[in-house]
Parts: sequence; C-alpha cells; structure tokens
Amino acid sequence: MQKASLLCSSNPISSPPTYLHTCRPLTVPIRIRFSPSLFAFSSLRFPLNRLHGQRHGFSPLHSTATEEMIEASKNVSSFVEIGYISSVHGLQGEICIKPNTDFPELRFCKAGRRWLKQQVSGKETIKEVELVEGREHHGKKSWILSFSGIETVDQARQLVGSTLLAEEEDRPHLEEGEFYTRDLVGMRVILKETGEVVGTVVNVFNSGANDLLHVMLKSAEPMPNGSEELSSLAEAGDSGPLVWVPFVKEIVPNVDMNRREMLITPPKGLLELNVRSVERSKKERRQLEWKERKRFQKRLIAAKKKLSEMEQQHVFHGFRFGEKSQASLLADQIVSVNSKLLQQALENVEIASKRWTITESFTGTKLVRNRLRISEKRFTPSTSEEKLGTNFTLQEKALQLISKGKVAVVLDMSDHKNRGKEYDLILSSSTSRENSETSSLQMLLCDDERFVKAEYRSSMPLVLISLADEIISMKKLFSSNNYFGFDPEKVWFLEEERLPVVSSLLEQNRHKILMKSPWEILQSPVGSGGVISLLSSDNIMENLAQNGIKYIQVCNGERYISRSSPLLLGLVNEKESEIGIQIFEHSEDVEEGFGMVFSIDTMKKLTRQIHKLQFYAIAKPNSHVELVEKKWVHVEPSSPNSYEFYSTIFSCINACSLDKLCVMEITE
Repeated sequence: MQKASLLCSSNPISSPPTYLHTCRPLTVPIRIRFSPSLFAFSSLRFPLNRLHGQRHGFSPLHSTATEEMIEASKNVSSFVEIGYISSVHGLQGEICIKPNTDFPELRFCKAGRRWLKQQVSGKETIKEVELVEGREHHGKKSWILSFSGIETVDQARQLVGSTLLAEEEDRPHLEEGEFYTRDLVGMRVILKETGEVVGTVVNVFNSGANDLLHVMLKSAEPMPNGSEELSSLAEAGDSGPLVWVPFVKEIVPNVDMNRREMLITPPKGLLELNVRSVERSKKERRQLEWKERKRFQKRLIAAKKKLSEMEQQHVFHGFRFGEKSQASLLADQIVSVNSKLLQQALENVEIASKRWTITESFTGTKLVRNRLRISEKRFTPSTSEEKLGTNFTLQEKALQLISKGKVAVVLDMSDHKNRGKEYDLILSSSTSRENSETSSLQMLLCDDERFVKAEYRSSMPLVLISLADEIISMKKLFSSNNYFGFDPEKVWFLEEERLPVVSSLLEQNRHKILMKSPWEILQSPVGSGGVISLLSSDNIMENLAQNGIKYIQVCNGERYISRSSPLLLGLVNEKESEIGIQIFEHSEDVEEGFGMVFSIDTMKKLTRQIHKLQFYAIAKPNSHVELVEKKWVHVEPSSPNSYEFYSTIFSCINACSLDKLCVMEITE
C-alpha cells in the first residue's frame, strides 16, 4: 500500500530528475472487471518508467494519451524531455541516447537546435546544442547522435548523464482523440449522472493493462452514491483522499480539453472501495507503529545495558535535560551505536601506530601464489580477446557467472579517498556534494559499457553504502529511474558504519565516549572495513545465499568499476579462492579504487567474526561537551584529545590463508 501511494505523488523530486521511458502502444481492447482486489491500494504496484513517453490506449475508437515530461526554468521557456545520454559511441564524438518520446524519428533525425540539461558544480544548467544527425541503434533500444563541436571521445564523455530537451512548442500535433498525459493532470472530474464535481486528476499511471487516473476527491462535501464514509474521510483534512479511476471509455466517456474537465460513470462502489482501502491501511499503520515503538523500546533497553557494561553511563545524562524531541534524538543515537564493533575497536587502541599496508604486503613479493599482473591500458570493461590473450577465458567465466545471477555487487559510495593515507575522515553534508554523488552514480548506472549490462541486472543483488545525508537522494534517484533495471526487492541502501569518538586519555580505566551535544554522540566513519559489519545486518547474507549467490564483489564506487573488468572475478573462480584483491602497482593510497571479490561462504564467515577486523586509533582534536557540576561545558582542545577508529576492508585477509587468496596487480 505504502509503495503504491508513494508512486502516486505529483510532487517534483528535488534531485536531478531523469526518466527512463519506453514507447509501447496499447492497442488490444481491455476488459475491466471491478473486483475489490483491482482497486485496493495494496494490490497496485506501478513501475515508474511505464508512463512517460507512451501512448496510452483505450479499446478501438477510444482516446489515447501521449506524454513527454516538462521541465521549466526561470531563464528559459518550458522544455520537453526527449531522452537521456547513456554512453559514448565510437571514437568520433558520437553519443548514445535512451529515448523517452513517442516521436524518436522527429526528435533525433531532424537536424537543428536542441538543449542539454546538466549538473554543473551541483547546479542544474541548460545549454543549447546543434544536432547534426542521428540514427537508430538497432537492437539497443537507443539512438546514436552527433552534435556540432563534439568531435572527440573526451568531449562526448562530458555529456553522459545529461538530459536532451526540445522546446515544448515543438510538440507534434496529435490526432483527434489523443492527449498528452500531462494535459490530463489538473482536470476536474465530474460525475456524469448528477453533474457533481468528484475531484481533480493529480497524476496518471500505467498499470500494464490500462492507464489509471489518480484522482484527489473533493473534501468537506458529501460524496456521490450517498457515502457518508467518504464524506467523513474527506472532512478529516484540507484535501480529500486519493482514489484510482481506470482511464477507459466505459468509465471516462468524455474528455473536454477546452473546459479542462472530464465526465466519469464509475460502477457502484468504485470510489468508496478505494477509500475503505485507505481507512484499513490507516488502522494497519497505527498497529505497525505501536509494534515498532515496542520493538524500539526493547532495542533501547538492550543498547543502554551494553553501554553500561562498558562503563559509558555518562551518555545517558542528556535524558535529564531538554525537550521530548531531544530525548528522542538521544535514544536514536544510543540505539545506533554498534557496541560489538566499538568494543573491538577499543581493544585495538594500543596498536594506533602499527598501520598495515596492503601494497607493501603484496607488491613484488612471492607470498601469494595466485597472482595476475596486467597493464592498466588493457584493463577495461570491454577488453577484447586479442588484448587479453590467455586471460580472456577469465573474463568469459566471470560474465557467465554474472549472466546466471551468481554475483552480487556492493558499491561503497562513501568518500574514503585519502583516508587510508592521511586518516582524514572527512564528512560533507552539503547540497553540492549530495548532487555530485548522485549525479556520479547516475552516470555510472546509465552506462552499460562501464557497469553491469542492463540485461543482467534483474537477477543481480545490489547493495549501496553511502553517507546518511545521501540515502534519501539515492532512493529517489532509483525510484524515478525504475531502479535502473535492478529488482527493487534485491536492492539495499545502507548508511556507512560509524563509531563513537572516544577520549584519548584513560578515565577510570576507560576511554570515554565524547558527546557532540547533550543529546548527540560524537561519531566518525570507520572506513571500508565497516562494509563487513553492514553486510551482517538486515538478513542480507541470508537473502543472498537463498538467491543462489556464489560471489560478492565489493568496490569503491565509480573509481573501481570504471577502471576494472570481470577479470578479478574470473580469477577467483578459476583458482577456487576465498578472497580476491585488486591493487595498483605504484599506489600509495590503500583505499584508492579498492576492489575485492569474496566467495559467499567466506563473507558469511567474516560477518560472524567481526573480531577479525583490524582497527586503528587515530589521534585527533575534537570539540565536545561535558557535564560538570550539573552544567554542560563546551570543551575546545588545542591538541589531539580523542581517538577516531578506522578500519580497512583489506584487514579481513587475516581470516584467510594465503593459498586461498589471489591478487590482481594493475601495472602502468
């Protein structure tokens, strides 16, 4: 129910909107059976990409609707989104574009002015380009275009991820009985039999069989069919409940574009049935909320007990101060502490200066028997058999595993760059960084040449790890792009692992957790090693095993994927290794472009043995507050006064024997 309700929203998404659309006319007559399950919210699941850019068909002689999404700018006239640039084609500056228009020949073959919408330094810009020519990319559901002034691969690559626009006034003229979907939004809905205004169309969705109007009923007025239940629900707020109305001739016989209204003849009970579903859902939500509060209380009690055992009771002082909302914030903070991981990190405080370096451990040594050295020039996702030579079979084995749904991918999108070298645990929650990160991820996922091909994605589980402030933007990005071909049930969005910052001085034989405020624990990200801990949550490993996954590929976001190929996966499979590691010959940064492949059994073992992770205590100055004589005092240190805990994912090789390890070294 909740998911269907989310898809009905007509509010614009603040993150850069990109729509993946298909063009699939519906010409078969549709027979509608009005049963409770048809119109209950709980039975409706609408993929976002089925609506935009389609002709929406009734049965013969019925109206159809076609849509191209509109985006407006303060400085330019309104535009129509006609496609997005997914990748570079060839070496002459051509690009591939995924269409979201019913008129691709007109939009992509006719030379002339077009516009590009891009993210530049976190800001959305629109610029004019000149389309020189275009042709269909047969079998790829895309078109190949060339623009004036774009003549090299590097120039074309700068356009990947952009949205191609045309002027709204250039929309093709529709035949009689056809409508653009966006023109239906905002129309009044009137009961034909009585002339009563039912409500307003707020959105239109394609359910696969026919189109559905999402209608917001009028509030504070008696509803048709004499339903007191509808009336009372409508009066509950400023706006009435949302209901589904099938957009078929039998139910919507008249659409008047001039008067901006449509007449409907709904079967008896159709509107009430929708509202009763909402009412039932509200009761269910209240029950779920009550159960969730009970579960949270149990988790809070358990978390407080753990912290008490670690002699960290000072964390609870904030409950005696402030408002209810602040106490709730502190409760959330306490529950979020990974006490098991914190205990492990505290035990590693004494080895603060003993940093382990993977490059020094493996480069130029004979310790690891299963090794592969390959030039970075040959190390691309589409390396040919001629370039790979005998190693081409490794790539083929890996692609077979991927195509059969035996591989899961973990993308760590949090910023670990330079953390391994300088231990500079940097956090950024600015809008520009958030837009940059989601834009980077979007460009990666839209490019079949750099990431997993679209035809393999539906069977591939995907785990995304990011900063807390970016999770919402990433979820919106995936929702608005039909999950980029991934199965929504197999995609996880996880916040990066964080641990409390502790005082560097021992107080009563303990390192005291520092408080950012009376209700906030001072925390820092733990680095790539936190991936192991995160995979032990939410039954992720159990789900992966049940889906027949054999290998888990863990990568540092775009920096690894864009510079790698399936070779490492193929090497691990051929050598029957437990862990595969990618390293760069002359890299001094342990976290730069990290990439690893784990067998599913090895990862399951690691998630059960968190104590195998190695933490490093990094001395840093951190401002914090303390309770002194019943008053909160702000402490501003002039020298390092605390420890932040850092762990690299490479330390997990301590749990693996060298004969079960393989290394792929990338040379210049």
